Amino acid sequence: MVGLWAPVITGTVIWLIAFVAMLVAGVDGDWLWTALAGAGLGCVGFVIIAWQSAASRRGSRGAQRDL
Repeated sequence: MVGLWAPVITGTVIWLIAFVAMLVAGVDGDWLWTALAGAGLGCVGFVIIAWQSAASRRGSRGAQRDL
C-alpha cells in the first residue's frame, strides 16, 4: 500500500515546477493558472491528510483508518 504523502508531495512539486518553468518562459494564459491551482490544491491535500491522520490517531468515529 502506498502512503498518502508521497503522491501528494510528488504531484504538488510537479505542479510547482511547471508553474515556475512557465513563469520563466513568459507563458501567459490558462496553463499558468492551472499549474498554480494544481499546486494550491496539493497544499490543501496536505492539510486534509494531516487532519485525517490526527483524527485517526484520536480514534474519531468518522476518521479514515490506516493513513
